[in-house]
Amino acid sequence: MIPAMATRTVRTMCPMNCHPTFCGMLVDVSAEGRVLGVKGDPDNPDSRGFLCIRGRAAVEIPHNGLRLTRPLVRDGRRGEDRWRPVSWEDAIDRIVSAIGATTRERVGFWFGHGAHVTGINRPLIMRFGHLGGMQVWNPAIVCWAMGAYGLGITGVIEANTKEDMAEHSRLVILWGANLASQPTTAPHLVEARRRGARVVLIDVRRTEASRHADETWLIRPGTDAALALAMAHVIVGDGLVDRDFVAQRTVGYDAYAAHLKAFTPEWAERETGLSAETIRGLARAYATQRPAMIVVGGASMYKHRHGWEPGRAIATLPALTGQLGLAGGGLGPRHRSFPTGDHLADLTAADRRPAGRWVPSHMPSIARLIEDGSLDVLLTAGTDMLNSFSDTAAIERDLARVGLIVAYDIFANDTTRRVADIVLPGTVWLEDIGIKETATHLYLMDKALEPAGETRPLIAVLRELAGHLAIEDFFPWRSVEDYVDALLAPQQAGALTVEKFRELGGIAERSRLDHVPYREGRFATPSGKIEFQSDRAVALGLPALPSYTRPATSGTPLSLEFRQGRALTAFHAFYDNGRALPMLARAEPHAEVWIHPADAGARGIAAGAHVELTNARGRFEAVARVTEDILPGVVWARDGWPGLNTLTSGEACLTPEASDGLDPRIPGGQSAYDARVEVRPLPWPR
Repeated sequence: MIPAMATRTVRTMCPMNCHPTFCGMLVDVSAEGRVLGVKGDPDNPDSRGFLCIRGRAAVEIPHNGLRLTRPLVRDGRRGEDRWRPVSWEDAIDRIVSAIGATTRERVGFWFGHGAHVTGINRPLIMRFGHLGGMQVWNPAIVCWAMGAYGLGITGVIEANTKEDMAEHSRLVILWGANLASQPTTAPHLVEARRRGARVVLIDVRRTEASRHADETWLIRPGTDAALALAMAHVIVGDGLVDRDFVAQRTVGYDAYAAHLKAFTPEWAERETGLSAETIRGLARAYATQRPAMIVVGGASMYKHRHGWEPGRAIATLPALTGQLGLAGGGLGPRHRSFPTGDHLADLTAADRRPAGRWVPSHMPSIARLIEDGSLDVLLTAGTDMLNSFSDTAAIERDLARVGLIVAYDIFANDTTRRVADIVLPGTVWLEDIGIKETATHLYLMDKALEPAGETRPLIAVLRELAGHLAIEDFFPWRSVEDYVDALLAPQQAGALTVEKFRELGGIAERSRLDHVPYREGRFATPSGKIEFQSDRAVALGLPALPSYTRPATSGTPLSLEFRQGRALTAFHAFYDNGRALPMLARAEPHAEVWIHPADAGARGIAAGAHVELTNARGRFEAVARVTEDILPGVVWARDGWPGLNTLTSGEACLTPEASDGLDPRIPGGQSAYDARVEVRPLPWPR
């Protein structure tokens, strides 16, 4: 009898990349090298065995028949989605030839979350662009950076951990924080409530987090800064300010207190739709039910024309009440908060970039570069640019001016199908080595499978391109493991290596971790203090004091305010917007738009009806979800759907100078993702 071949279980991390929720994953792999199943890792200290539907669907990635497994070149005109396979040598030669035929300043590299699901590619993409003298941009501008920008002006960019919240917080305010973005925070929220903490949710709709909240308050989109300023008004007016903290660790308080006089709860009621009585109660509870933690959203609440303002205003609340550096206080876990302790080494070589006309990480400037015909080669990796950029109809039109567009990915998406000229097939997370880092831990993702077909890891592709393009010192390490060791060098004084990681079972606590930042009272500002009044903001062309700009409603007959955000069934446009994975496609077979019954009734829209959202820029089809979980006058859809961002404006939120001038880690170069639309019923397509 032939003995059965053994199945092994591999410890790794979920490839969905939904920071800060990096969930541990156990993968069963057959002796033949096939993934048999995935499940949550109960020994992972961050996720504790949890794995949402996105993670469970990862079992459908490695052996999926839709995977790109050979290099392809377009066979026909752009938009025809006709392809023929070529060798890697031919594909690389075409790319090198196109780059060699132009100047490096006319070559751009745009990448997305999908390019760094293993956590180690991003530094080398930036290094490739910097040493190669090319345009290379930080994709945070389509995600979390605008929210962190406002926080950064005030001086609060580090966050208390979810573990600290579970153990110490008496009040938790989830402010635009959707647990679909960070589901591993939910168990700690439950622990805090079990201990007696009160949980309040503030959002533009009743999200998944509302089931964990004692109170849910819906406000009009774009009015978060108005609410924060009114709460600050109450805290100052009622004498609830921590005078010692303000005197020792802040600047500009007197000017801010005088500024706040205009922002009364009655004024804020007209702006937000929340009653003045509720605003007063919320402010007093926050100031007196100490320690209180505010968990701000990572991206969605900032995706409008003045998206930096909410973070700027909200960050003043824990400063006024002396709750920074306090266990259970401060700001809680959010997408791309900067944790305490040691980080990975910076190997991006930004300081070695040659002088040049570099376009900053500023979406309108990038769009203008493309529109002006000033980009000859565009390299993309792990991104669906036609669905992630704002005003995507204009982007698609202008990409016709780019001579060569290259896409590295594991599945085709709208960008590859409609505008790419060369497609390079990438490896999945189990076919490569990687590292994931949360606020508290680092995790090794070891290689478990051989690459499928002719797929190649992105690092191997970059190394080959760098060799052909004579980019010196791009990869000075002997191997990828040596490179990973270099990234890990700051951890444990250099003692944490890949080899040591394996001895530890793939899990290591972050060096010099503190669950409570700012204990020492030094903040990320020029003064080293919280800046209620900021000279740096003035130098960037922004108001010195926290401000609020009313969402524009004039000049358009369109009466509905459109917003977008996250859901558990997808993460951005990963895996062809989830359509390549049957589990996710079944869970969300079509786009859904939330609309209030009053707005639906006035337009003859029934629940489940096929509808069209339109404005002067574009149109988008969806199915109506008629619900009181959203305010009248507002419609909402999950982000990432093809065509959704044809509705959004692409208007600059900040100038390029302001975008680049605050902190190199936090570019404020987002375009506006808000829009005013009309919705009408459509017949169901045949």
